[in-house]
Amino acid sequence: MGFTIGGIREIRSGTRRRGRSSECTTVAEFTGLWGWDVVPGARAAAGACSCGRADCPAPGAHPLDFASPVPAGATLDEATKAWSEFPGAAVMLPVGRAFDVIEVSEAAGCRALVRLERMGLPVGPVTVTPDGRAHFFVAPGAATELPRLLYRTGWDDPAALDLHGLGPGACITAPPSDRGGLGPVRWLRPPALDSATKPPAARLLLGTLAYVAHRSRARARRS
Repeated sequence: MGFTIGGIREIRSGTRRRGRSSECTTVAEFTGLWGWDVVPGARAAAGACSCGRADCPAPGAHPLDFASPVPAGATLDEATKAWSEFPGAAVMLPVGRAFDVIEVSEAAGCRALVRLERMGLPVGPVTVTPDGRAHFFVAPGAATELPRLLYRTGWDDPAALDLHGLGPGACITAPPSDRGGLGPVRWLRPPALDSATKPPAARLLLGTLAYVAHRSRARARRS
């Protein structure tokens, strides 16, 4: 796939030099540099979803059913051609192939990220949604293994921690797209060459994430 610093500059300067839309450049960076599939997603305005369903269960927070994914490895030209069919679509990332996701509250995620970086543990990309959820990118398979991994670190109830695993079949909204009409998703820790293509094993992060999530829940109950 050619993950090089020069490739990053080429894609990120594409909008400026070739008149590409920012969404096309973002999609191409995800597919061409980090090796992620990307799917066009719905948008929401005033509570209504662009998918057109009046009873949509997740307005502005799901892939468009009729849109094909832009596959990992797609170039800037290929991403531009594919994305031009869905102008204004949200950029969404399918979970389960290149990475799984561990989701916690934003407050817990921010505190955990500081601890993890201080301890020198490997951390992959991390996003935060406008409704206050942090998404830690980890190696595929984490969602299935989450209950067992938590039990091994002394925690037996993920729901009580407000800690969840997202795996195959799930999709997350990628920065800087809007989610659910609430505002943009943003990076707490953006992708980097040393972690985006090979996200860390969940077991390396779970002890810290579970401990901080537990403390955050206890703090919220007291306040």
